[in-house]
Amino acid sequence: MIAQENQIKSKEHLRELWTEIYNTEGKPDWSHIIPYYDENIHFQDTVQEINGIQEFKEMTERLVERSENLQMNVKNVLQENNVMFLEWEMTLSFKKRPNSTIYGASRVTLNDVNQIIDQHDYYDLWGDIFDNIPKFGKMYRKFMKKKFG
Repeated sequence: MIAQENQIKSKEHLRELWTEIYNTEGKPDWSHIIPYYDENIHFQDTVQEINGIQEFKEMTERLVERSENLQMNVKNVLQENNVMFLEWEMTLSFKKRPNSTIYGASRVTLNDVNQIIDQHDYYDLWGDIFDNIPKFGKMYRKFMKKKFG
């Protein structure tokens, strides 16, 4: 049986947990939210697809190792039944690079005991990073508009 304290209680509770990952001093820390993920978590974003809590923990550790500064601003949280959507802005910097803001959203699905069983993050990683590189960002957007717009 899952302990009551390891269950997502509301969209406000999820926002609070999510925001606490990304503090303003030091590296992000997932230790307080990991117990809210199901052992069989399925995670997917534009870079990777992960199955299982161990792979998920390893992914969070890689992100901490790579980033110098990581902050999250959760703009909105919507819920319908056991699915929640979070709209967010993530500001990060990689070694010796300026800060970049990535705009995205996450779809989080809760299982029958209100733990996160599925998380899919949606964002334009390269576009948002390239926008912060002088001249290159404009060329990238021009190319994208020409080819896909």
